[in-house]
Amino acid sequence: MDGERTMEREVERAIEDLRRVRAEIGRIVYGQDEVVEEALITLLAGGHALLVGVPGLAKTRLAETLGVVLGLDQKRVQFTPDLMPADILGSEVLEEGPDGRRRFRFVPGPVFAQLLMADEINRASPRTQAALLQAMQERRVTVAGHDHPLPAPFHVLATQNPIEQEGTYPLPEAQLDRFLLEIVVGYPPEEAERRMMIVTTGAEQPQPSRVLDAGRLLELQALVRRVPVGERVVEAILALVRAGRPETSPLGDLERDVAWGPGPRASQALMLASRARALLDGRFTPSLEDVAALARPVLRHRMAVTFTARAEGLTVEAVIDRITRTVLGDVAAAA
Repeated sequence: MDGERTMEREVERAIEDLRRVRAEIGRIVYGQDEVVEEALITLLAGGHALLVGVPGLAKTRLAETLGVVLGLDQKRVQFTPDLMPADILGSEVLEEGPDGRRRFRFVPGPVFAQLLMADEINRASPRTQAALLQAMQERRVTVAGHDHPLPAPFHVLATQNPIEQEGTYPLPEAQLDRFLLEIVVGYPPEEAERRMMIVTTGAEQPQPSRVLDAGRLLELQALVRRVPVGERVVEAILALVRAGRPETSPLGDLERDVAWGPGPRASQALMLASRARALLDGRFTPSLEDVAALARPVLRHRMAVTFTARAEGLTVEAVIDRITRTVLGDVAAAA
């Protein structure tokens, strides 16, 4: 009983902290409520996010604001075709000590930050992409045979331009799987764009203030993993992910439309993200609504439609929506 009361107090405090975080971000980033929510879900779940959108939609502004509001040490890297792994990870330099002996000293790269903004990640070579994505997965880098742990927390917000593809190196599917969510950044509503236009061209622009710190974010991430999940939600997540695989899907014609489906990392991501969304929304446990809302950002970069389906105009989002309606409908009917 005491444990339950302690958990309730922790959740209530977390809900209040996250309310203040969202309010502060809302002062700076206009008209992107869903994008802000998904970015916060990613950080609460301890993951990385891929933000996909045309230039000028405040992706960099969002990352900078998140860093300030959450009290994280942040750095930014502009990815270009000539960027080398050492430019991100760091390198060893030879220097002479006071005793006259020469020694190698490791100089950390920008990846040694709590929040790294990787701008236009698909413009770097596959070798450089792989170096960053290995750091994302293992939370450490290896240089000259020596391991160097990354700071905690460690998050990457990478951006990708979906329109201009000349001179880019698309991320392979195995590397895309390292991102917890793929967040599509669209154009803001008219009223939000009006407000943005007026505020950002004025004499003074609002600046974000710190609300939390890195230690508190780590506490919230630990709390997310303790949020209880009902059996119905567990079954829905498992059924939804497995329904996206042609080999195990109850939808008989999925083999014609889907080239490959999501792996087990998708169910892990959906479970964590659903817990984080519930907490962010002020609830003590996730629901089927959370699973439905997160199906697209969790699955769309983890599956692909066939050439035939693309030729007929079928998108991966349409496939996910169909699977979600079918699976969650069946789960709700069985309750």
